Amino acid sequence: MNRRTFLRRATLGSLGLFSASRFAKAAESASGPRLNFVFFLIDDLGQRDLGCYGSTVYETPHIDKLASQGMRFTDGYAACPVCSPTRASILTGKYPARLHLTDWIAGHKRPNAKLAVPDWTMYLRHEEVTLAEALKPAGYVSASIGKWHLGGPDYRPEAQGFDLNVGGDHRGQPPSYFDPYKIPGIPDGKPGEYLSDRLTDEALKFIEANKSKPFFLYLPHYAVHTPLQAKKDLTEKYLAKGRPAKGQNGATYAAMVASVDESVGRVMAKLDELGIADRTVVFFMSDNGGLASVTSNAPLRAGKGTLYEGGVREPWIVKWPGVVKPGSTCSVPVISTDFFPTILEMAGLKADPKQAPDGLSTVPLLKQTGTIEREALYWHYPHYHITLPGGAIRCGDWKLIEYFEDGKLELYNLKDDLSETIDLAAKMPEKAAELRKKLDDWRKAVGAQMPTPNPNYDQKRASGAPTKAKK
Repeated sequence: MNRRTFLRRATLGSLGLFSASRFAKAAESASGPRLNFVFFLIDDLGQRDLGCYGSTVYETPHIDKLASQGMRFTDGYAACPVCSPTRASILTGKYPARLHLTDWIAGHKRPNAKLAVPDWTMYLRHEEVTLAEALKPAGYVSASIGKWHLGGPDYRPEAQGFDLNVGGDHRGQPPSYFDPYKIPGIPDGKPGEYLSDRLTDEALKFIEANKSKPFFLYLPHYAVHTPLQAKKDLTEKYLAKGRPAKGQNGATYAAMVASVDESVGRVMAKLDELGIADRTVVFFMSDNGGLASVTSNAPLRAGKGTLYEGGVREPWIVKWPGVVKPGSTCSVPVISTDFFPTILEMAGLKADPKQAPDGLSTVPLLKQTGTIEREALYWHYPHYHITLPGGAIRCGDWKLIEYFEDGKLELYNLKDDLSETIDLAAKMPEKAAELRKKLDDWRKAVGAQMPTPNPNYDQKRASGAPTKAKK
């Protein structure tokens, strides 16, 4: 089946995503206009980079207000410690291991490392059903405005069900945060214009143009990813404060966070202005932990590119007017695969079980009417980056990390040791073995690709600087 036929059948509801009867029943049960969805995805933002998550340096009044109007999750996770896989998990509801999209595109290449990384997929396959495609049969119009990083020209948002794509292509960071951006799909604007502001401008245009329709706005900012570039006035503001804080004292980074916060404020104001805020669900999240060389994730350990909490635990906020109790918090562990089934349930739709979504709907948590039944959360990262190839599992308060080079296990109790400073693997070998088996069973169940012994392994050269892999 070619792509055009696939989309046509999906739109008609004949592919199996939604049967005609299911769709009709959902439409009949919907009371009033359908919900709109706005999804803010920030790049490389650490959980502790927001005021509502404890930062005393970075100022995020608009995001803090959003948290006060909705639910703030304390144990919200990205499905991967780097960007592309997490983005794919959000859009499809599937674990990166199942998608075989397990690293940032195009990843690093370490030709002399002990292990050879698997032949993974450097794009989001057309066969996967995205949120934009899943919502389309219900009449939703969708836009992806900002970073995509899920494949080249044949795999951009417009090839994955989105009606509008502004600035989304293969790249993972902008050549510049100031105009001219040199990003396809973003024509030159005004000299000195800032990218976060421009993406917000485009988002406001989309909302205005579709205010009378149900819409899905996916707004994945390029910020706060490197290069560190910010507006002069905001940078000077933080320089003038001169407030030292271990790991969170970079004025430029603080200014980039502030620009993201401004974006949230402007979008929320537009929803209010148009009178559609009460039927718009707003999500806020980051794709992985903060880069440890740029910001501090403390008390979480380490940062982006690692399987420690600082690499995968994210800010996670949901505002659902009239449903979510304002200012509420939730400590139930959730993961980025959960957005797909959550949004579909909110829209009165159901995914086809044949699509095998791994996520679970968080609607019971948001409504505070129940919990979700899940044994564990899993991570699979068979690549060399800041960390060594490995995997992890969180089961209750227990977390196990396994490294593939030598089979080393690390075991932590997150309730007692959030900072992962006390490795209990040697003291509790039975618990470590139990979790390791669960992790291995899960890998087999999802068809996870594993690294293999590298015939070109050179111990002396293995620790050299990585190079970018070819696309």
